[in-house]
Amino acid sequence: MNALRGVWISITAYLLLSIAKLFAGYFLGSEALLADGWNNASDIVASVAILIGMKISLKPRDRNHPYGHSRAETVSSLFASFVMMAIGLQVLFHTASILIQGPKSPPPLSSAWIALLGVLVMSSVYFYNKKLAIKTKSHALMAAAKDNLSDALVSVGAFIGIIGASLHMYWLDPLTGFIVGLIICKTAFGIFKESSLMLTDGFDTDKLNEIQTTIKEIDGVEALVDIKARMAGSSVIVDAIVEVAPDLNIKEGHFITDEIEARLEKDYDIRTAHIHIEPGQRSQ
Repeated sequence: MNALRGVWISITAYLLLSIAKLFAGYFLGSEALLADGWNNASDIVASVAILIGMKISLKPRDRNHPYGHSRAETVSSLFASFVMMAIGLQVLFHTASILIQGPKSPPPLSSAWIALLGVLVMSSVYFYNKKLAIKTKSHALMAAAKDNLSDALVSVGAFIGIIGASLHMYWLDPLTGFIVGLIICKTAFGIFKESSLMLTDGFDTDKLNEIQTTIKEIDGVEALVDIKARMAGSSVIVDAIVEVAPDLNIKEGHFITDEIEARLEKDYDIRTAHIHIEPGQRSQ
């Protein structure tokens, strides 16, 4: 599966960058680079969780999971948001304490180039995974891509901070780190909000209205009595009740349901739709 390839790329990038930043941060005496390295190391855990969730979501339906295992992907995204939030809060508290304590001796300028390397690598991984997530409609991979972007921003903060410290603006290092911490927390909350909405069977109102309008436009549909939609991983499940002419036979009514299902798959890539037909008001 293409989406799995994106997660493996993230894990590989995190592993190599965390090793490089932790060693360089320790030997060059850069606190910003050390924090960036630990950030990448902790992201390995989140990426592995997403990978496991995506692998579970590929399992076929069974007796206990008649709708499949696709929600495991959403659960992994939710877990990733918790890891990101913990990292963001840690960055906030750490940088705030440094701001309060006052300036320290600046790290060598060479450590800034390692941080810049992290920016270039994670930005490339972000754009690749974002494009792949849109193509595969994988919410877990999109969450991983957002995490990639957060990591690139963390490295930007580390780069700016190290440069600023070398120019005797010691306060710039912790200040940029604090701003990056806020960005990480904001990204984590966005992933948490989207994942929790999907797990509680919430659905985007605007998209549901579009689907509703499409069904009403189909020939033979006299009224749309009720419609519900929910997410199961990257798939959309629609349940709808429509009224048709009361004098139609079973074959004609079934043809209308086939038309609705085909239209939903064509326009919205919805492959699971449960359409119930009822006789229209003329039967009463």
